[in-house]
Amino acid sequence: MNQYNESEIISLKEVYKDYFLIGAAVEVEDLEDGLHRQLLLKHFNSLTAENAMKFERIHPKEDEFNFKDADKIVEFAMENNLKVRGHTFVWHNQTPEWVFKDKTGNEVSKELLLERLKFHINTVCNHYKNKIYAWDVVNEAIEDKEDYVLRKSPWYRIIGKEYVELAFKFVREADPEVELYYNDYNNEKPYKLYKTYDFLKSLLDKGIPIDGIGIQGHWDIYDEGLFDNLKRAIELYASLGLKIQITELDISMFEFENKTREVLIPTAEMLEFQALTYKKLFEIFRSYKGIITSVTFWGISDKHTWKDNFPVKGRKDWPLLFDEKQNPKKAFFEIVDF
Repeated sequence: MNQYNESEIISLKEVYKDYFLIGAAVEVEDLEDGLHRQLLLKHFNSLTAENAMKFERIHPKEDEFNFKDADKIVEFAMENNLKVRGHTFVWHNQTPEWVFKDKTGNEVSKELLLERLKFHINTVCNHYKNKIYAWDVVNEAIEDKEDYVLRKSPWYRIIGKEYVELAFKFVREADPEVELYYNDYNNEKPYKLYKTYDFLKSLLDKGIPIDGIGIQGHWDIYDEGLFDNLKRAIELYASLGLKIQITELDISMFEFENKTREVLIPTAEMLEFQALTYKKLFEIFRSYKGIITSVTFWGISDKHTWKDNFPVKGRKDWPLLFDEKQNPKKAFFEIVDF
C-alpha cells in the first residue's frame, strides 16, 4: 500500500505543462498494473513503447506483422489524451535475423535489404499514421570507438553509410507529418558529441529530413562531467536547428563499470545523490525551454526497470522517480519544487 495519498501529490505533467512533455516508456503490463496505470494517468502526457514497436516484436517474420501489444499502448494513449513516440525503425539490436538473410540463408543483397526496410517502414507508418507524433527513425548508429563514425552493424555492412539517410527519407515519404528523430546514448559526451554533430550536419546539408535528436539520458549519480557536457551538447545540436528530446531518462545508482551485487537496497546517500542529480538536470532542461520539447523516463517506477539486469545480470537498480512500491522518492520532490 502506498504511504502517500496520491491525491495530495502534485502532478508532474501539470508542473511542466508550460515547459515540455513528460513521458514514460511502457510495456503492455504497465497498463494493466493498477498502480502503474494510476501513475501514468496522473503524471505523464506522453508514452513510448519500451519494446513493442521494435522490429523483432512488430515484424517477427517476413510475412508476419504483430501489432497486438503496440496497438494496446497506442489505444490506451488515445483514450487518455496522451501523445505517443514511436521507437524504433532501424537499430543494430532487436532486429530479427531473417531481415539480413535471403531465402538460401546467405547474407541478403543491398537491394533486397532496402526493399525490406522500406516495406517495414511503410507498413508500420501507415498503421499508425495520425496516432504517433514522432519516430526514433535510427537508433544508436554512431560508433563508440573513436576511430569510426558509424557502427559496423549489418545495416552499415550491407547497405553502406547511406542507410541512415535512406531510412529518414523512407519515413518522410510514408508520413509527411510525423517528427523524425535520430536517437543515441552518450551523445552528450565529447567523444561522441562532435562525431554526431558532424554526421547530422552533413545529412541536413544534403536536405535529409531530420527534425530532432534524442539524447537518451542513461546516466548515473557519479558522472561529474554530466551537466557541462549536457549543456554543451544541447547548444551544439540546437545550432543545427534541431529539436531536442531527452528520450530514455534514468539515473542509475551504479557506475557502468561497477560490477558489485552487494547493494540490496539504496542507501540514504545514494538517494540523496540521485535527487541532487535529477534536480540539476531539470534545472538545465527548464533553462532550454522551447529547445527541449519532451523528457521521457525509461520506465515508470523502480518496480520494473531494464537497469535491473544491465550491465550486471540479476542486480537490482533504482533509477526512477518512484520506488518499488510506486511511492515518490526524494528525486520526485526535487524536480517539482522550483
